[in-house]
Amino acid sequence: MAKHNLIIILGATASGKTKLAVSIADALNGEIISADSRQIFKRMDIGTGKDLQEYEINGKIIPYHLIDILEPGERYHVDAFKNDFYKAFETITAKQKLPILCGGTGMYIHSLLQNQTFTSIPVNQALRNRLDLLSKEELVLKIRHEKNQNTEHVDLSSKKRLIRAIEIAEYLKGHDLETVERPEIKPIIFGLKNEVEITRAKILARLEERFKAGLIEEVAQLLKEGISKEVLVFYGLEYKFIVNYLDGLLTFEELKLRLGIAICQYAKRQNTFFRKMEKDNVKIIWLDASAPSNLIKQLVIEKVLLTEN
Repeated sequence: MAKHNLIIILGATASGKTKLAVSIADALNGEIISADSRQIFKRMDIGTGKDLQEYEINGKIIPYHLIDILEPGERYHVDAFKNDFYKAFETITAKQKLPILCGGTGMYIHSLLQNQTFTSIPVNQALRNRLDLLSKEELVLKIRHEKNQNTEHVDLSSKKRLIRAIEIAEYLKGHDLETVERPEIKPIIFGLKNEVEITRAKILARLEERFKAGLIEEVAQLLKEGISKEVLVFYGLEYKFIVNYLDGLLTFEELKLRLGIAICQYAKRQNTFFRKMEKDNVKIIWLDASAPSNLIKQLVIEKVLLTEN
């Protein structure tokens, strides 16, 4: 049996993940599973950077999964992603093809690698509101007072994680958690990384291209279809700022400036999350995203084939 049955390609926005994943899929008879929390929505193409034309290579289309599966406004969450991922994974492997998970939503990817069953536990907003009034130190004392096996290995450094841990422990006091049998995944993980200034330049150049491609018109059309402003603002970044622009709250120059800054900040948060994954013992093989694409592709293929021998 192969040592790895899944390739993961992650990285911050504008790092070239899709292009690399497509080239690897072409070389290794693979299909792509998206790990992007916004590309699941139909007709949100330019703003989410689907770049579907990139899936065509050497005269063929590389099949992709978990893109365009929901209508704008529908809700999606980590547990739904996990269910959809495993369906796609089994569909691909049944065809004797190699699944390649590609995306920048670290929470989605991390949920698979940690194999946490707790992602199915629902949010208890009333409890969260009460706990949010407590300091981090008070939450730590509450966790330690619980002496619950479900709170033994909680990361105490984050107030958000402490609240979630208490939420899980409270839920499990009155509910049994159903165990779902999943196929075993054995991933090899590659990360694309650029210097900060290169990332910034790529983000701003890509943003200009998207404006020219009709980004503002895409958002205006979604509003025309009846998608509420509140829903689009919830999706953040491009959608949030362009709604404000269309409402006359920003000039076009202010839109470009503030949106560019926001996307750069988002890329920084993505890289912070990937570092957090490494602290959780996820091994990521980092690649220089500014290197020639053929060289990066060859490095990935060599590493994959080397680990199979």
